[in-house]
Amino acid sequence: MNRFSRLLDGLAKTRRAIADGLRAALAGRRVLDPEALERLEETLIAADIGVETTTHLLSALRDRLGSSETTEESAAAVLADEIERILTAAERRPAATGGARPLVTMVVGVNGVGKTTTIGKLAARHAAAGRTVVVAAADTFRAAAGEQLAVWADRSDAQIVGGAPGGDPAAVAYDALSAAVARGADVLIVDTAGRLHTRSNLMAELQKIRRVLAGRMPGAPHETLLVLDANTGQNAIEQARQFDRSLGLSGVFLAKLDGTARGGIVVAIAKELGLPVLFVGTGEGVADVEEFAPRAFARALVGLPEDGAGARPAA
Repeated sequence: MNRFSRLLDGLAKTRRAIADGLRAALAGRRVLDPEALERLEETLIAADIGVETTTHLLSALRDRLGSSETTEESAAAVLADEIERILTAAERRPAATGGARPLVTMVVGVNGVGKTTTIGKLAARHAAAGRTVVVAAADTFRAAAGEQLAVWADRSDAQIVGGAPGGDPAAVAYDALSAAVARGADVLIVDTAGRLHTRSNLMAELQKIRRVLAGRMPGAPHETLLVLDANTGQNAIEQARQFDRSLGLSGVFLAKLDGTARGGIVVAIAKELGLPVLFVGTGEGVADVEEFAPRAFARALVGLPEDGAGARPAA
């Protein structure tokens, strides 16, 4: 199965919902009249594309299709083009490493979003590219966190540095960075405990980890990656807003994309916050991750072929 096929599978529920919405909006119609646009608006909002982004997309449909004869395919093509524009406008913030090793990535998010699994997937990607990886078990509050991370580190051929349960997470991060430097590792990925984005004292602890890493290596962490659960819906936007405000995010890893009908949240995050989605998780396996590609995602979201040729895939 190629990358685009995996992405189509991961977005199956979302694209079915959008396909059904387009079909219902245009049922018995040859143009996108106000009633058709209203139905389509409901569909896009239900897919968690968001009110602001949906308004933008509907405006683009009116401008580009007007009163001309419209099909599901032509409307989907316009949606895909506009979604791709939104996604490409949210550019990745480059990691300023200055050539230093290791590249330090700090992974954050609220409880239960799948940070440990995400770290395993990222470590495996680096290892497959021939890079040596160290992971820091800086979630010292959850009893099983270290053991779970050790399992994923073993699966992904990464080394792990941990600390005592209940210990200082910043100290674990410092020790892990020191170990990564001493071992000549290419990459350090720092796990952190789940943090409610509304709790300032917990966010302050993440800021402390950042300061300690920067003290050990100027410029670190080079990337701060927020893991979001695709099933969270619009609350994911507020999570991203608060984490970005406190930590200055590099981008988002959207986990659990498979099985959700809310895949449109990717578009809302890009439009409303200007944050790029860097990776999407499409399953539970260590290889079930895709580097984010705006065009492929936009076309998969509305059920169009990857290359723009041929018939629309079955919803």
